[in-house]
Formats: sequence, C-alpha cells, structure tokens
Amino acid sequence: MKAWTLLFDIDGTIMTSAHAGTSAMAQTAKEMFGVEEIGPLKVHGRCDRGILAELFQGLGVSYEQHHEEFCDRYYQNLPASLIENQGRLLPGVRPLLETLRNQDNIVLGILTGNLQRAAEIKLKHVGVDQYFSFGGYGDRFADRNDVARQAVDSAKNAVGESFSADRVWVIGDTLNDIRCARSIGAQVLAVETGGGSWEELSSAHPDLLFSDLTACELWLNLLKEG
Repeated sequence: MKAWTLLFDIDGTIMTSAHAGTSAMAQTAKEMFGVEEIGPLKVHGRCDRGILAELFQGLGVSYEQHHEEFCDRYYQNLPASLIENQGRLLPGVRPLLETLRNQDNIVLGILTGNLQRAAEIKLKHVGVDQYFSFGGYGDRFADRNDVARQAVDSAKNAVGESFSADRVWVIGDTLNDIRCARSIGAQVLAVETGGGSWEELSSAHPDLLFSDLTACELWLNLLKEG
C-alpha cells in the first residue's frame, strides 16, 4: 500500500511562537551589531533565508560574511525567547499527531520556512519533535515552492517505494502554504490558527479548511480508508 505523506507547517499550524523568532533575531542583531531594534519584518508564511537577507540588508551588513555566526547565535537565543514569549501548541495538535502516527499508511514530515535547527528547537519546545523525521526547511531557499520540493525529495528518501506523489497533503495556515502545496501537486488542509481569515484562505481553494485542528474527523476518515 502506498503511504499518505503529510507535510506540516510549524508556526501558526502546529504552534504559536508568539514572535519568539523575531525577538531572538533582534537579540542576536543587538549582540552582533549593537543595534537597539530592528525594522519590522514580514515573517508570516516566508522563509528564514529571505527574512535574514532582508534583515541584513536593512542593517547594511553582508549576508555572506555574517549569516553563519548570526544563525549560531540565533539558535542559542531562541529557546529562551520561546519561554519568554510563551510559545505553545495550538488546539488539537498533539492528539491529532498521536492518532496519525499510529496509522500504518501515514508518514509525517515538516514543510516550513524555518531554518532546520530553529524548526527542531521549536518542535522540541512544545514536545512534538518525536513525530517528525524528515522535511523541507528555509536554510537554502527563499522561495517556499523550493522548500516544498525539498520536502518531497526528503519524503521520497524516507518513505522509499511506499511514497506516492498523488498521496501528499500539506497542512498550513497561510496563502503561501496553499500555493506551495499546489506547486508540488499536493492536496491542502488549511487552518485559521495562524491569523488568516476564513475568507482569505478559502479564496485560494484549499481542499479542506478548518478553524483549527480539533475537528479533523472527516479528514482522518479519508486517510484511514485510503
């Protein structure tokens, strides 16, 4: 039997970071460059590589020269920022992941704009890192469609012959999640928990749209029967 591959976004879908990431970036910029504050950054639905390139440009510093040290310090600052900003799981996530993990025909992966190490830190903070063993991340790419393709390649390697491109779902909370899912021919489950309105998300025509992940019985039945 071919497996269902489910690719989960993190921020706004699995958890809320409550701006812990941008707070940790601001702290890192202060430590490295002596700036008291950074300009407003549009982060929702974007990739960290693009966000950091924008940040560095705004600060007038070289991305290539400083990004490695910046990322190392960012990873050190992120755990405390998650605690201070009260990063937490969103409704229904843990029981859903536990149910999905116990299905023989389902594998779980990550599709996120976060840098991989930052993603691991966030998932560990909310205690769900054990559910995921592969994914696509924002280290190499600024375009989320490229991250989606990386996630598919990672899934193929992890799942092997059980992988089917026709049995991929992306679970996310932004228009960019829906668009990147379509770029890889995946089906989409969208949720409002990241701040996108029902009207906004429905305009992009996801296959399923829920207020949050507490009421997924219809979707679960579809996956179990498949």
